Amino acid sequence: MTGQPTPGETTAVDTVRTVVEGCAIATVDGHGTEYPTGHLVLAGDRIEAVGPGPAPGGLEGVVRRVDGRGQLATPGLVNTHHHFYQWLTRGLAQDSPLFDWLVELYPVWSLIDEEMVHAAARASLGMMVRGGTTTAADHHYIFPRGTGDLLGAEIDAARRLGVRLTAARGSMDLGASDGGLPPDFAVETTEGALRATEEAVARYHDPSPESTVQVAVAPCSPFSVTGELLSESAELARRLGVRLHTHGSETREEAEFCRERFGMGPTDYLASTGWLGEDVWMAHCVHMDDADIDAFARTGTGVAHCPSSNARLAAGLARVPAMLDAGVPVGLGVDGTASNESGELHTELRNALLLNRLGERREAALDVRAALRLATAGGARVLGRQRELGSLEPGKLADLVLWRLDGLGHSTVEDPVAALVLGAAAPVAFSFVGGRPVVEDGVLLGDDETAIAREAAVQARRLRR
Repeated sequence: MTGQPTPGETTAVDTVRTVVEGCAIATVDGHGTEYPTGHLVLAGDRIEAVGPGPAPGGLEGVVRRVDGRGQLATPGLVNTHHHFYQWLTRGLAQDSPLFDWLVELYPVWSLIDEEMVHAAARASLGMMVRGGTTTAADHHYIFPRGTGDLLGAEIDAARRLGVRLTAARGSMDLGASDGGLPPDFAVETTEGALRATEEAVARYHDPSPESTVQVAVAPCSPFSVTGELLSESAELARRLGVRLHTHGSETREEAEFCRERFGMGPTDYLASTGWLGEDVWMAHCVHMDDADIDAFARTGTGVAHCPSSNARLAAGLARVPAMLDAGVPVGLGVDGTASNESGELHTELRNALLLNRLGERREAALDVRAALRLATAGGARVLGRQRELGSLEPGKLADLVLWRLDGLGHSTVEDPVAALVLGAAAPVAFSFVGGRPVVEDGVLLGDDETAIAREAAVQARRLRR
């Protein structure tokens, strides 16, 4: 499938081009097109051509040629749910289910400040970018008073590393004294949360197709926010033209909370506050019956599937195969590293496949290409960026990864996609965002990994003190 630039795309002879040749290619396009040996031409920030064999001759403005032999090219991975700040509290509450885990950690998290969040975001993003993530969504919902610009801190970290970010400005306004789960000192007022969220959108959101920073409206969860905040946040997001994100149906305890407090399950409750639609995605969605899945499919509501975190907190197994059959948009999420200490999205491809095969579909639940699609095209759709991200096609943004598969961990697996998904974590030879390399030979180009680790350790100790 050798392609030509789409209408309106820059084609001037002075366009800076990068040519990748000799690699296997999994485009993850609508037809699942793959090439055992192929080429990619990146022109500026876009993919100009992708196809079998060598690149066409006569290309002008080529500044780099990449030898892709022994490598697999895929779209960059898209992480649809994270909590960067939790990097500083990894390894705590190791054997607790969600509600107990939150009760233990809320008081610690309420002490974070801008310096801590910046260090945690650098570390969280550094780990993901080094492992093939090119777009990440972070859900930050704790804003202690007088602690600086926490959202701005993580946006700065993302810009350093060169990764695309959807910053989901979260909020909580339902403290323990009003029947919620978080302690009162960890919540905002309803009015304050809405005002701060609108300010964040005005300051940071870029709606353009090439955007590196977008902002979503993201009240935390049904057990930490009021119905007023949910409904007014939905109205705010739609007035501003941005997306909506929250946690939903994560645990049985959450379902019981909703039935006791609202007389209905989480999906029906969220629907009653305006929280179903193509502009909405929810994290986890573990405890969903057929009616819930049908409601998500009918409205186009997306799901961030977080298999490792769901297992770490013993939340359960999400019905991903049933969601996909129904047409629900599904992507993968790391979740916060206090409940998924690896911090990598690459491991979620393998875990999504393996854990879902423990469900009712068994070996027919997911295959390796479905897992790759969840992490790329599926994630792009969940974040509302499927027109520009998630597949290797001419005209789309040049966000892609070259995975090295000729080493000890992968060289005997003939199917490169199977090697990537089922094998050990594959080294990243190159990772590009908008045509610019952000990783080369496993090394971050935009920030220093040693400095990131050192500063994160300093801030983690400071938080513990």
